[in-house]
Amino acid sequence: MSMKDAYEKKLQAQLDEWGIEIDKLKAKADKAEAEAQLEYYRQVEELRSMQEESNKKLAELKAASDDAWQDLKAGIDSSWDSLSHAVKSAASRFK
Repeated sequence: MSMKDAYEKKLQAQLDEWGIEIDKLKAKADKAEAEAQLEYYRQVEELRSMQEESNKKLAELKAASDDAWQDLKAGIDSSWDSLSHAVKSAASRFK
């Protein structure tokens, strides 16, 4: 397995994990009181948007040649860090 393939698999696994976490947050939002529910839904939508952007970046990576993928790595890592922080932050606010 090439380094690119391993990196893609790692990113996909992390996206899948975040998707599950976002689904859990959505379920908590569904059970929240009306006042909190709107804010929770806004946060879930923001996370979904960030997740979609990360999915697009992963698709770009998959389409990149073995030589060019390293050029995309810095942008992808930044996107992943942002989404990771946002998911953790939202999870702490939903408790």
